[in-house]
Amino acid sequence: MADDLASRDTMNAAESPAESAIPQEELDRMTDELIAAFKTVFDPEIPVDIYELGLIYKVDIDDDRKVDIEMTLTAPGCPVAGDMPGWVENAAKSVEGVNDVEVRLTFDPPWTPARMSDEARLALNML
Repeated sequence: MADDLASRDTMNAAESPAESAIPQEELDRMTDELIAAFKTVFDPEIPVDIYELGLIYKVDIDDDRKVDIEMTLTAPGCPVAGDMPGWVENAAKSVEGVNDVEVRLTFDPPWTPARMSDEARLALNML
């Protein structure tokens, strides 16, 4: 999963390990568990999780263990626009060590299928 982070550039635990009050080992564990939590949330219209769809744009973990998540939806008029941020918040709160979570929706840049992982493309027969 750490390779997913490096290649997808979505999660930033800290500027550098020296600047964080949280030990690097714990940041790594939290990062892996956050990704796993995001993979439990699905867009009800698409049988792929939100992480592999590329809906998670940015995740920051601060020294107080607050997780700030910037995400999008497949379309601004998505029928679950009012619900999905809560699903993501609940998933992130399930990770041990997370003290608080804030989820912000953005449509800049707009989501496109190009943001999907190869795993998502394969699941949707787009490869």
